[in-house]
Amino acid sequence: MPNRLQLEKSPYLRQHADNPVDWYPWGEEAFEKARRENKPVFLSVGYATCHWCHVMARESFADEEVAAVLNRDYVPVKVDREERPDVDAVYMRACVAMNGSGGWPLTVLLTPEQQPFFAATYLPKMNRGRQLGLLPLLRAAAQKWANDPAALRRTGAELTEALARSVKTDAAEPSIGHAEGAAEQLMASFDAEYGGFGTAPKFPAAHNLLFLLRYAHAKADKSVRAAAEKTLQQMARGGIFDQLGGGFSRYSTDREWLAPHFEKTLYDNALLALAYTEAWQDGRLALYRSVAERTLDYCLRELRDERGGFYAGQDADSKGEEGAYYLFTPGEVKAVLGESEGRGFCECYDITEEGNFHGRSIPNLLLNQRWQLVPEGYGAYREKLRHFRQERLELATDNKVLTGWNGLMLMALARAARVFDSAVYLDAAHDLAAFLARELGNPIALKARWCEGEARFAARLDDYAFYALGLLELYRTDFDPAHLLRAKDLAAEILRRFADPGGGFFLTAADGEALILRPKETQDGALPSGNSAAAVLFQRLWRLTAETEWRDAADRQLRFVCGSLGAYPAASTFGLCAVLDAALPTQELVCAAPDEAVPESLRAVERKYAPELEILLKTPARAGKLAEAAPFTADYAPKDGKPAFYLCSGGACQLPVTEL
Repeated sequence: MPNRLQLEKSPYLRQHADNPVDWYPWGEEAFEKARRENKPVFLSVGYATCHWCHVMARESFADEEVAAVLNRDYVPVKVDREERPDVDAVYMRACVAMNGSGGWPLTVLLTPEQQPFFAATYLPKMNRGRQLGLLPLLRAAAQKWANDPAALRRTGAELTEALARSVKTDAAEPSIGHAEGAAEQLMASFDAEYGGFGTAPKFPAAHNLLFLLRYAHAKADKSVRAAAEKTLQQMARGGIFDQLGGGFSRYSTDREWLAPHFEKTLYDNALLALAYTEAWQDGRLALYRSVAERTLDYCLRELRDERGGFYAGQDADSKGEEGAYYLFTPGEVKAVLGESEGRGFCECYDITEEGNFHGRSIPNLLLNQRWQLVPEGYGAYREKLRHFRQERLELATDNKVLTGWNGLMLMALARAARVFDSAVYLDAAHDLAAFLARELGNPIALKARWCEGEARFAARLDDYAFYALGLLELYRTDFDPAHLLRAKDLAAEILRRFADPGGGFFLTAADGEALILRPKETQDGALPSGNSAAAVLFQRLWRLTAETEWRDAADRQLRFVCGSLGAYPAASTFGLCAVLDAALPTQELVCAAPDEAVPESLRAVERKYAPELEILLKTPARAGKLAEAAPFTADYAPKDGKPAFYLCSGGACQLPVTEL
């Protein structure tokens, strides 16, 4: 008999709609039942493309014995962490506090007042060696609740109080020293043989790569640039990059980037496409453009909704087997390509009889010493094999459209459209911007998630910040001041609804749902934190508009970010991109054109790698809205009927010139 999750839109929640567990979605109905029946709440948090979430679902949530205990002794609640990152953030903090680490699936026992008294991640059904089993835990906790509920309530109250006890962060003036410290820490953990940072498992952490590229450019540091490039190249060679269909898996289980957990997420692919695009801008290595385009093309082909938004990601498992969709044998390749061509392809992409992953092979170029010289016709072979695997197995897609992740995708598409001169990417960026404006609401009522025609959940800090940054990137590409004005509206809502008087911003708005604490994230994780993104947003708005409101907001946020770095500045690299702007010389270029055509000389500058440069274009049709967005541009005019270029730096502007 289907449970209440059948009424939800989330693909993750629907995956559990036919469980024998009587799941509730997060909401007052579940907690009212817990209070009325004096039962603890069993909270399970995961997401649709999570491999270990699937494992726990098969082992425990589809199991009648586990379901009987959950239904009798608990009120079971399921949460999609991508829909409710605020709920996830609160209870992940509890898990980390109790265990020193966290992850998904997240398993938490709560009092009816939502206070946690136990937290863990994946649990097998029964005890396995030293690992606690879910069923023994449920039975022991239920007995404890029946015999001494006050003790568990006390634990929950004490932990909640400890989590809510804010640690005061002293503001720190931003300096290049903060960025230098982060670069030094990343370089200390750099894997010179295989690229990346630290040991297995290895995450792409594209924001770290973006920071290193920008730091290397600003400081002319060849060793930092080399580390970033080594990482980009090794990831492009490995199994973490889908050699047939493009796009990246979430992380590699090994040091070499060979064997990933195969789920693909929109945010990883958006940020990595942006990183490869920036690397191509500064050096023009063909590999980087190819990887950026193949990643974006994957997203356009497989994650794009017909209305213009982009889905959250694709699953790791096919028919219950991790990675099965992506694995090949030599026989399969030869059946598709023919004996001779198939043999050559297998040699090129390390597809062998013994395999490199559970007896089959993940296509990769790690053993190919001529990996940058893959034969010309192999692109067509990759496409044939991609179609073959698509017909061979089905790959589940999580069709939620998340505002923040789509803001990151807007950044990537707009940048690629500009530097690769691509009408396809520009059209996709315009469609995406229109989708977000139409389906997710105006800045005041912005929603976090759209799915199957339904916009739901109040947008969080990162939704506002990433969306605004995407609009700023789109402005740099088509110079429509409407994008700049909307970005300002979103930034104003951040200031109005998310600010912490003690510094920085909360994840949730002041008028949002009250949880046991109001989460505030200061460090970047799998993707940049909302506080890091806000620092970049305000800094860019100040430079684009010259309005003191944004200068003051940027100054406050940069002091907060730098004060929050502590002993590990490498934990906030995206925010440190804004620190680079604040600590080193930057430039603003205003072009006043006599007609609507974008001067080709300006386009040439736009395609160069110059993260220290902001550009505005004033034309007769754009002048009114541009003056509204950036009032200082009102007096700028063409010169002698030609485009005039006004270059400013450090608060001082040079006389206009007509030739760049």
